[in-house]
Amino acid sequence: MSTRSKIRPKPGKPRVRPVDPPALTGRETPRQLLETFFPAFAGRGLREAHRLMRASVEEDHAVFATVSGAMTPAGMHQSTLIPMIEAGWISSLTTTGANLYHDLHRTLGHLIHEVNPAGDDGAYRKARVIRIYDLGFDEDVLLDTDRFFCELLKTKPFQRSMTTPELHHEIGRAVAQIEDERGLTRPSLLATCYRHGVPLFVGAPQDGSIYLNVVKMEREDPKGFKFRLDVARDVYSMAALQHWSRAKEGRGRVGAEAGSAVKGEAQASVWIFGGGVPKNYTLQGEPLLSQILGVDARGFDIDVQVCVDVVDNGALSSCSAGEGHTWGKTSIECVESKSVYLRTDVTVALPILTQALLSDTTLRRKPMRLYDRLPEALKLLDQAWRK
Repeated sequence: MSTRSKIRPKPGKPRVRPVDPPALTGRETPRQLLETFFPAFAGRGLREAHRLMRASVEEDHAVFATVSGAMTPAGMHQSTLIPMIEAGWISSLTTTGANLYHDLHRTLGHLIHEVNPAGDDGAYRKARVIRIYDLGFDEDVLLDTDRFFCELLKTKPFQRSMTTPELHHEIGRAVAQIEDERGLTRPSLLATCYRHGVPLFVGAPQDGSIYLNVVKMEREDPKGFKFRLDVARDVYSMAALQHWSRAKEGRGRVGAEAGSAVKGEAQASVWIFGGGVPKNYTLQGEPLLSQILGVDARGFDIDVQVCVDVVDNGALSSCSAGEGHTWGKTSIECVESKSVYLRTDVTVALPILTQALLSDTTLRRKPMRLYDRLPEALKLLDQAWRK
């Protein structure tokens, strides 16, 4: 019989979880590893992130994910984001324009490789090697990708006013066709979101190379090039999807018609991988609803954040769920028991979390295809705030 003391909750006291992990055997499943062998500190935060991401799927939340940093050059879209989209977990994705630009390098046949981050940057420049910390690629990769976007954005589908989800849906359509024609087995993020109806938002599109090529085309043909971004409709679209994902007139009714397993009140989660503009652009949909449009919005029900920023310097990147609650971005229930701020690098945490979730095949679900729901979401929000 073990001589270790056992914690027994006293009457009227909340139950406590003993911190007493067993020895690892090497036979543990990814889920067992996270749920049992990460007892404290940053490890416990990783365990909590897994619990809450799992709850988001099990409770059939609409999941609004955000990604910042150079995730596509690092291949994180192929190893983690695309598998999560294909599993039906991510319903909407907000990222940087740079991530979608770099997404196409491999599709166009280019190589991204490791370099020494302490190497001679002067030598890299002379050799025309572009460096992103410890990743490198030839400058021709950028020039070839620029040519691709210039030719694509000149075509008829783009000669109109568009939101960023509409823009990236059309780009994804074209890229998906290229992938199919070439028989590519490693899909791009753009094509994957197109195929699964995941709206792709970019909160600062002008801060990325896709838009740098837009600048060139506008200068070359100011009358003939008709592409424009409608940023007001873009922001409204994000809020509309968040409102629709919880409204009784929205997802609950549509889900019932579609025969899905939506139970009780529909809810929404936010999974934040890195900070920056993608984080705030997604979260600001809630105060837009409640403070600007006067529409009832309780905030996100689950908040999972993986970010390296400290929380005490006032930066939005490190804004906790509690701070977000003061803005109406998260619900009080979320702050009390359904949020976690894991201060670590996304490239460390996300593969572990993804593998643990993917290892349970019961978590697969049909994509919500929020992009396809945009027209009715916009109509529903129009009706709500004009009452």
